Amino acid sequence: MDGTTHPATPPVLILLGPPGAGKGTQARMLEERFGYVQLSTGDLLRAAVAAGTEAGLAADAVMKAGGLVSDQIVIDILRDRIAEADCAGGVILDGFPRTTVQAEALDVLLGETGQQIDAAVSLEVDDAAMVERISGRYTCAGCGEGYHDSFKIPAKAGVCDSCGGNEMKRRADDTVEAVGARLEAYHAQTAPLITYYDGQGVLQRVGAMGPIDEVATTLGRVVTEATTPA
Repeated sequence: MDGTTHPATPPVLILLGPPGAGKGTQARMLEERFGYVQLSTGDLLRAAVAAGTEAGLAADAVMKAGGLVSDQIVIDILRDRIAEADCAGGVILDGFPRTTVQAEALDVLLGETGQQIDAAVSLEVDDAAMVERISGRYTCAGCGEGYHDSFKIPAKAGVCDSCGGNEMKRRADDTVEAVGARLEAYHAQTAPLITYYDGQGVLQRVGAMGPIDEVATTLGRVVTEATTPA
């Protein structure tokens, strides 16, 4: 914790950013610094199903039938989760909302307890650089050590620096074409959310192309300003 004085209601932050922008890394750093809890939609669904909650059972039935879990079920699961004690210090939402309809439903949910979105942070990236960053990465099949065609090359070609293994692997969807398509889809999906939160006056843009620590410093400053009472 950094000693920041929090508002009367627990802060709620949203992290927006395309694949490879570092949302997961930055969310973990925010958790450590501020004591917030990162909530990702996938993790919430799995936990609710495992716990056998009413909303979790409803989600499980839909998924077993091959359907898509409705926005209402996700909202119900989120309502249960943010009511738990560990969320009293604030939460970081990762992967939700994805549409303006979900954003509006989230506003209604938070309004039930007098909460609101304190900041919707868009991690801004350069698409061309992101394609190079993601499409060039690969890992050691033996120990999982990460490498990159341009930024981190093994001392001996084809041999892992960590374990000495000589089998490397790449994700099937990390090709230039696939990454470019994922970025295009992200921007198309997120554009309405950017407009929505900008209209509410809570949108913050943070450049995410620099070193992790520099991005974390800027993001920490943005979060402190957004969650400190005037």
